[in-house]
Amino acid sequence: MANHVVIMAGGIGSRFWPLSTPEFPKQFIDILGCGRTLIQLTVDRFQGICPPENFWVVTNEKYVDIVMQQIPSIPESHILAEPAARNTAPCIAWACWEINKVDSNANVVVTPSDAVVMNPDEFRRIAGNALDFTSGRDAVVTFGIKPGRPETGYGYVQAGHCIQGEVLRVDAFKEKPTLDVAKMYLEAGNYLWNAGIFVWNVGTIVGYIRAYKPEIAGIMDEMAATGNVKGLFPQCEKISIDYAVMEPAAADGRVFTIPADFGWSDLGNWQSLHEKLEHDRNGNAAVGNVSTYECTNCVIHAEGLKRIVLQGLDGYIVSEKNGQLLVCRRSEEQRINEFSSGQTV
Repeated sequence: MANHVVIMAGGIGSRFWPLSTPEFPKQFIDILGCGRTLIQLTVDRFQGICPPENFWVVTNEKYVDIVMQQIPSIPESHILAEPAARNTAPCIAWACWEINKVDSNANVVVTPSDAVVMNPDEFRRIAGNALDFTSGRDAVVTFGIKPGRPETGYGYVQAGHCIQGEVLRVDAFKEKPTLDVAKMYLEAGNYLWNAGIFVWNVGTIVGYIRAYKPEIAGIMDEMAATGNVKGLFPQCEKISIDYAVMEPAAADGRVFTIPADFGWSDLGNWQSLHEKLEHDRNGNAAVGNVSTYECTNCVIHAEGLKRIVLQGLDGYIVSEKNGQLLVCRRSEEQRINEFSSGQTV
């Protein structure tokens, strides 16, 4: 019974403009300044869990060449090029239908391509336990991240009673909460951040999709029979795997979680990047040849410049990529999409 890993790599990372663009999004960037892109780090953390020939990447068709360049060990036939973005349920369904063709007993881990894990050894330990649990069961395991703060930007998993070892039953999935609700979750102690990392046997997830989303299953069957991806995949409902499968499966008592603490972040915005980078004594975090004078609490990413010198900034984002420069207050980062569009007020 072999392990397979599915990496979802179709996002455009618009909140990291100008570093991330639709032509070259953040999963393909060395955003931490460590010499490895986010998708390469994702592959790295599965060493010892999955052989190179069992990796699969689902991405937009315009990113296929980038994937081949950054992960040369992956078989070209394992790069699934989406002709249209249809959220995570069709993405995962397609990959698992393909895996089912070659190994109907496969154990599968599905992971985003753009998250950060600071303790890969602990990640591998948790992944191994999850794979052991699902290998002989009709069950899904999701990684639940122990929350360190009342976070409103993540969905949550409500954990129930212990089933075996570290494995807990999932009572419910919760949407992104208000701050007051997030504080309540933190105080309750049995709510975990939903990392969007799932483990299952391939037969289990194919069965769940057939049960809970038969329309998507029907399209996958037809794609498998005809190979007509361009004509059929865009017909799939645009829906997340949480809505499509996880929520109804949890209501049926078929979803479990392992609480984890391996330095995870979805790296969804500049705030989360600031948290993961090393800071100087004034709270500045920088990637590139950066000199700061009287600056505090800034996050700077300017690898493309020979040198950048900043003076007198407090709480700013500074980023340069391909001749585009962003300088804005960290408190205004929710407006980056507005800034990148070129609108002025």
